[in-house]
Amino acid sequence: MYRFLLTPRWIGGFVLAVAAAAVMLLLGNWQHHRYDERNALNARVDAGATATPADITTVLGRPAAPGTAGPRPADDAAWSRVTMTGRYDAANEILVRSRTVNDAVGYEVVTPLVLADGTAVLVDRGWIPPAPGGATAVPAVPAVPAGQVTVVGRVHPSESRPGAIERRDGRIQVRRVAVDQLAGELPYPVYGGYVLMTEQTPAADPAFVPIPVEHENALQNGGYAIQWWLFAAMALAAYGWLAWREAHPRPAAATPAAR
Repeated sequence: MYRFLLTPRWIGGFVLAVAAAAVMLLLGNWQHHRYDERNALNARVDAGATATPADITTVLGRPAAPGTAGPRPADDAAWSRVTMTGRYDAANEILVRSRTVNDAVGYEVVTPLVLADGTAVLVDRGWIPPAPGGATAVPAVPAVPAGQVTVVGRVHPSESRPGAIERRDGRIQVRRVAVDQLAGELPYPVYGGYVLMTEQTPAADPAFVPIPVEHENALQNGGYAIQWWLFAAMALAAYGWLAWREAHPRPAAATPAAR
């Protein structure tokens, strides 16, 4: 009854169905891997929210030479709480433009904090709106505190896809906080991750809006994984159904007798 499955047409259909199912299975496995990665990241975000801040020198690898960045944060260091004490270098302040917080476009202000040993950490002091005139109008940035400052914040990995670095009105302007790239513009060794400030002593200027630490949408990847696995099963089931239909054709409808 099923000898037709050995014909070239049906063998080709079987190979195509298996190949399609295999590709969909691999896509589902990849989405499940992303689901696990994002769940792990969300767990680190939650754990870092209440953890006791550690000295940054114990969390990130020390940078070696001026104008270079240190090692990038390890996976378990990202989003952890750290603390550091130093002096802000306002002369090398960085404006990160076209950043959105609470559905508004403005600037993030990243200022190097120079530690006692001469190394520096890029500290994201927060978000401020642009000056009147549009989303790209350069804002008036609150001055840094004089003297020593203690900062508590969350470790953020360096951002990818860096764009061009510009200098306007004495400040560096960029679209992405790419630490490796920015380190080349600075006269001291720079730690390989930057820090989203959550607390500061003396207190930060109230004009700054703290940068939120958001969770990744792991459920979306989980849904995609199930979707691809279902598609793989459907591809094989469709081949089986077509084969069954071929082996069990419907009886031809009877022709009505002529009167």
